[in-house]
Amino acid sequence: MRRMLTTPLLLALLAGCQAAPPSEASVAREPESGETTDAVAGEPAAAADFASWLADFRREARAEGIGEATLARALDDLRYRPRVIELDRSQPEFVRPIWQYLDSAVSATRVTTGRERLDAHRATAREMERRYGVPAEVIVAIWGIESNFGGNFGDFSTLEALATLAYDGRRRDFARGELLAALRILEAGDISPERMQGSWAGAMGHTQFIPSSFEAYAVDGDGDGRRDIWGSIPDVMASTANYLDSAGWQAGQPWGVEVRLPDDFDYAETEMSTRRPSRDWAGRGVRTLDGEPLPDFAAASVIVPGGAEGPAFLVGPNFRAILRYNNATSYALAVGTLADEVAGREGVVQGWPREEQPLSRSQVREMQRLLNQRGFEVGTPDGIMGPNTRRGLREFQAAIGTTPDGFATLNLLERLKR
Repeated sequence: MRRMLTTPLLLALLAGCQAAPPSEASVAREPESGETTDAVAGEPAAAADFASWLADFRREARAEGIGEATLARALDDLRYRPRVIELDRSQPEFVRPIWQYLDSAVSATRVTTGRERLDAHRATAREMERRYGVPAEVIVAIWGIESNFGGNFGDFSTLEALATLAYDGRRRDFARGELLAALRILEAGDISPERMQGSWAGAMGHTQFIPSSFEAYAVDGDGDGRRDIWGSIPDVMASTANYLDSAGWQAGQPWGVEVRLPDDFDYAETEMSTRRPSRDWAGRGVRTLDGEPLPDFAAASVIVPGGAEGPAFLVGPNFRAILRYNNATSYALAVGTLADEVAGREGVVQGWPREEQPLSRSQVREMQRLLNQRGFEVGTPDGIMGPNTRRGLREFQAAIGTTPDGFATLNLLERLKR
C-alpha cells in the first residue's frame, strides 16, 4: 500500500503565508535576514518555559528510540526562536495575483539559470528521468521554484524552528511529529544538526522537504550512503523525481496545454474536481492554440486561474502530481511553464487581466458575507476563494448577466454592495 504523500511545504502552509492568489498555498519564502537578532518582549520567560518543555520532549524522544548521542548533539544547545512564532502567527492581508507570481517564478533570469543548471547537471537529470520517468526539465523547474536552485533554501536551524513551533506554534502536535522525524534523520546519519537548515517553517534544503517527506521520499542519488538534499545535487534530483513518481507522475505525458475555449463554454466546469477524457473536452469545443490535437488524457480538467479574460489550460495527471508537491494552482502552473521554457518550448501565450485589482482577505470575506445575504450560499466567510465561493460567485454573475467565471474582482464586489 502506498504511503500517503506528505506535502514538502505543508508546515509552511499552516503558517498562513500566501504568495499565491487567495485560496492557494504559498510557494514564497519569508525574508531570512537578521535572524540572529530576534529577541522580543517576554523572551526570558518564554525561554525558561521552553527549557522545561524541551526536557519533557527529550524524554519522549528517548522513549521513541533516539540515542543519547543524537539527543545531545541535536538538543543540548537548542534555542527558542521568537521570530519563528512571529512568522507563524502572521496572516498577510494582501496576496499577489497569479500573473505577478508567475512573473517572478518564471522570470527570464530564472529560465536562463534553469537552462544553465540543466546543462551543468544534464547527465544526472537524465539518469533520474530514466529512473523515475520525470522529465529533466521538470526536476530542474521544481528545484528552481523551491529554492531558486539552492540560492534561498533558508538558514534557520530546522531543529530550532520545529522545536519552537512544537512548543508555541499554532499546530504544535504536527510540529512535534516533524521534530521527531528530524531526530530520526540525524540518527540515521544523513546529515549533521549544524547542516540541517531550511525555512522558518521546517522545510529543508534544495527541495524544501519537511522531515516526514524526507523520511518517505528522499533518495541517495550519488551512492554515498546518505540522503543529502542540502549539498548533493544527485540526491536533490533523485528525491524530487521520486516524490513526483510516488505522486502518480505518468511518463511520456505533458503536464497540460494552453487552450482556447468556445464562447458558450460553461465556466462551472472549470474546477480541478471536474475531470473528463480529452476527447470529451474536444467535443465541447476546447481547442489548442495551434490547432493540434489535445493531449490524450483519460482524466483532464480545464482551469482558468485568471477568469474568462485570462488564459485557459487543459491539465492532466501530471499537473495533479505537481499539486501533490504543493497544492496551489499557481505553483503547479509555474512548474509546468518554467519546465517548458527551460526545455525551449513556449510559455503562456494568452494575456492575463492585469488591469484587475486582486481582493484582500477582508474583501473576500466581505464578498462571501454579501453572497450569503443575497442567497448565493458559500458557507462561513473565511477570506479564501474556494470552490464553494467560486460557485456562489458564478451564480451571482449569471444573475446580473456577466460571464459566470467565478473570478473575484473589485468590480464584482462593488456590484454586490449595490
